[in-house]
Amino acid sequence: MSDLCHHVNRYSRREFLAKTGLGMGGLALASLINPFSAIAQNDPSKGVLGAPHFHPKVKRVIYLFQSGGPSQLELFDYKPELIKRNGEQLPDSVRQGQRLTGMTAGQKSIPMVGSIYDFKQYGQSGAWVSELLPHISGISDEICLIKSMYTEAINHDPAITFFQTGSQLPGRPSIGSWISYGLGSDNENLPAFCVLLSQGKRGAQPVYARLWGNGFLPSVHQGVQFRSGKDAVLYLNDPPGVSGQDRKAYLDHLKQLYDIQYESDKDAEINSKIAQYEMAYRMQTSVPETMDISGEPDYILDMYGPDVRIPGTYAANCLLARRLAEKNVKFIQLYHKGWDQHGNLPNDIQLMSKSMDQPTAALVRDLKQRGMLEDTLVIWGGEFGRTSYSQGRLTKENYGRDHHPNCFTMWMAGAGIKKGMTYGETDELGYNVAKDPVHVHDFQATLLHLLGVDHERLTFKHQGRRYRLTDVHGQIVKPILI
Repeated sequence: MSDLCHHVNRYSRREFLAKTGLGMGGLALASLINPFSAIAQNDPSKGVLGAPHFHPKVKRVIYLFQSGGPSQLELFDYKPELIKRNGEQLPDSVRQGQRLTGMTAGQKSIPMVGSIYDFKQYGQSGAWVSELLPHISGISDEICLIKSMYTEAINHDPAITFFQTGSQLPGRPSIGSWISYGLGSDNENLPAFCVLLSQGKRGAQPVYARLWGNGFLPSVHQGVQFRSGKDAVLYLNDPPGVSGQDRKAYLDHLKQLYDIQYESDKDAEINSKIAQYEMAYRMQTSVPETMDISGEPDYILDMYGPDVRIPGTYAANCLLARRLAEKNVKFIQLYHKGWDQHGNLPNDIQLMSKSMDQPTAALVRDLKQRGMLEDTLVIWGGEFGRTSYSQGRLTKENYGRDHHPNCFTMWMAGAGIKKGMTYGETDELGYNVAKDPVHVHDFQATLLHLLGVDHERLTFKHQGRRYRLTDVHGQIVKPILI
């Protein structure tokens, strides 16, 4: 108690009045510059914008990230000319001197390889979809395929980091953190940004926690990873011998100390820490309830497939994503690892497609039948595509594909997006974008736009510079929007 009194009495009355006057003036100035900034500083769970820049079409986002780089040529980008010219050398006129990864740069032979899987057109949209995706083909009239995505990153870590943070270099805030920072949370009992991980096959490329990190934004905006097993969120439960009442008393006293420290230092991160502790306390009830799927009817579980009953699988995470969306979690990020097929592609892509196809289609159908697809955006895609030539030796039964940033396929479904649309084209050999290119920053700008955010106006000043998710780039892809 004496320490607290000493802390309070460290200023004279004259100093206290002077500092208070300056503080009030600063708050007044801040309110003129940004009327919501003072609110956001004192309660970091509230968005710094206070309200979207314009009316949003999307209330929440579920991003199904397929880590490793799925082959668009086996799944969505049907190339009969490539199949016809199977085994021929890739023409120099197509490659145009573009760089290759170190894994194929030394290959003397670069034989083109067409997909061995059949494609058909589905739905009223007539979208081409591979036989590997019988369930997704059934929702072809709900999705918008973007076949002309491209990126500069050619290796996994910088490519995933680019998609998730807007920079190939680590350290920037992730998409979900920017959205949490700008728009805040719609559920005081759950984080605005939740993350789920699954692995499709062994030996998959790793994903790192910094991909859902807050970077230089207040720490309350970092993604919270939900895990399978007893403790869905690490360190959430009370330690042995500590009751819930004890925990509450501890947090109340801790908040008093933090409040004193904030009055002294005016460090916004202190309020972030308080908000995190309070959120963790509320999550002790909300998280177990969300993770418990025992009340889901059998017909729903059957819709997602047999793996849904196995915690930690992609199917189980898709169902959890729907449950989190029902509770108005703003940004739900799934990472499904295992799409890096440099060799043995015909076998491995079957395994990955089987693990992903039914749960993904079920998620879209489930949201639609609940009336949630009208204000939920579902995104599917990886960090880059795969080459139209074979990495290593090409045989009739086996081949592989290297990383390919020049062109690949993503799709979106739900709020604000045109249904049954195919946007963009690649050349006849599937090597370059031929029409309507969409860059990573364009995708990010469009995502923020759907949430009612102007990507050029959501910024954060750090080390003397104002940063944003799209850096100094990004154009909204208006033709795909309703």
